[in-house]
Amino acid sequence: MQRLNAIYLHLLENTSFGFTRYLYDHINWNNRLILLKGPKGVGKTTLLLQHIKRTFPNPNEAFYASADNSWFSTHSIVDLAEYLISHGVTHLFLDEVHKYNGWDRQIKEVYDSYPRMHVVITGSSMLQLNETEADLSRRCRSYTMQGLSFREYLLLEGVAQVTPVQLEEILHNHTTIAARFSNQLPVMKYFEDYLSHGYYPFYKEEGDGFAERLENVVNNIIQVEMPSVAKITYELVYKIKVLLGILAGLTPYTLNVSDIASKLCTSRDSVYKMLELMQKAGLIRRLYQKSSGMKMLQKPEKILFDNTNLMHALSPNADIGTLRETFVANMLASHKLSMPEKGDILVDNEYLFEVGGHDKGFRQIANISKSYIVVDGIDVGIDNKIPLYLFGLLY
Repeated sequence: MQRLNAIYLHLLENTSFGFTRYLYDHINWNNRLILLKGPKGVGKTTLLLQHIKRTFPNPNEAFYASADNSWFSTHSIVDLAEYLISHGVTHLFLDEVHKYNGWDRQIKEVYDSYPRMHVVITGSSMLQLNETEADLSRRCRSYTMQGLSFREYLLLEGVAQVTPVQLEEILHNHTTIAARFSNQLPVMKYFEDYLSHGYYPFYKEEGDGFAERLENVVNNIIQVEMPSVAKITYELVYKIKVLLGILAGLTPYTLNVSDIASKLCTSRDSVYKMLELMQKAGLIRRLYQKSSGMKMLQKPEKILFDNTNLMHALSPNADIGTLRETFVANMLASHKLSMPEKGDILVDNEYLFEVGGHDKGFRQIANISKSYIVVDGIDVGIDNKIPLYLFGLLY
C-alpha cells in the first residue's frame, strides 16, 4: 500500500495544467461512479490526475492507482476501497480497470457497500469494456474520450488557441471562421501533419517511433484483447490483421462480404464476426444506409477506419479519399452518421456531405437540400463549399 501511495504522489507532483483535454468540462464529476473509456494513449490518466490536483488541495482526500499494478495480484479492488474508507479517503480514481479480472463485480460491490465512496474508473480496452458496461449501466455514468481534434493538436503544438465551434456554425458561417483562422498560421502544413500523427497525444514523446508504437497498440488489441474476450482462433486473428491492411489501402469501401470472404479464404459469417470485433474494439467505423431494426443488416454499408493515424500506421499508401472521409466521420463521431444513396456521409439524417479534393464539384449532390462539398487543400471556402480542416474545430 505504501508503494501505491508513493506512485500516486509522484504522478500527481509531475502533472501539469498546460494542456487539458476537451472532455474535462463535460464530465459531471459529482456522480458516484464514472466510467471513462477511450483508446490507449488519448490522455485519460492525465485527465484524472489533473482533476485530483484541481479539486483536492489535500491529496490525501483522494487516491489514484492503476489496476495493472502488481499490488492487485494479491489484493482486490474491494480491499483497496475498504482501506481508503477507513483512512478517510472518499474519492478513488482507478486507471486501466479492465486489467483486473472481474473488475465489474468488484466495482459493483464497492458502489453498493460504501455509499460515501466516489469512484472514477478508466479503461482502454474498448472491446472488454463494451462487453461488461451494460452490467453497470444503472449505477454508472459513462463517457468516451476521443483522440485529439485538429483544434487540440494546434493547442498542444503551441501554434494557435481556437475556441470549439458547433456544426451549425461551420455550415452557415464557415467563410468567416476559416478566414479568421487561416490568417493565424499555415493551415495545410499543420493539417497534413495532424492526419498522419496528431490524433494520439503520445506523438509528442515518440517522435519517429510514433507509427511503430501505434502499430503495437493495434497488435495488442488484435492478438491479446480479441482472443481473451471473443475466444477467437489464431487463424482468425491473422485474417483480421490482413483485413485491416486491405481496408487501409482501398478507396472508401462499400462492403462486399462475398468479395472479402473470397480474398481471405473464409466464410461470410467469419467476415461479419471480424468486422463486428473490429468495430467494438474501436478500430473501424461502419456506416449503414438510413434504416432501423433488422432491415439495417440487409443494407449496404461503408467501412472507414476510426481515425486517420491508424490508416497511416497500417498502410503507407493509404487512399487519400478514404483518409478524408475517415477524418470527417471521426470528428463527427458524436453525431448520427449514415451512408447516403448519393454523396458520402449523411449527418443526423439532415446534412449531406460530399468529401473530396479542391476541385470537387456539386454534380453528385446537385439539387439536394442541405448538401455541402467538404474540400481538402483549400484555406477558405465559399457558399456550400467548406474546407475539410474546419471539422477539426468541433471539439
